[in-house]
Amino acid sequence: MRMLHLLVGVLVAPPPARDQRGLSQSTENAILLAGAVAVALVVISAVTIYVTAKLPRP
Repeated sequence: MRMLHLLVGVLVAPPPARDQRGLSQSTENAILLAGAVAVALVVISAVTIYVTAKLPRP
């Protein structure tokens, strides 16, 4: 009988509350990734411009 009560309780109980932090955490990760990519592009561009400027001209 106890098992029946447990089964009915599980089937009738409301679903657990959803964790709403997932979207904000994903958004934060996306913003951080975009920032890291932007910094990397700036550094690569600066190094490329510097090296190109220092190459001997023909």
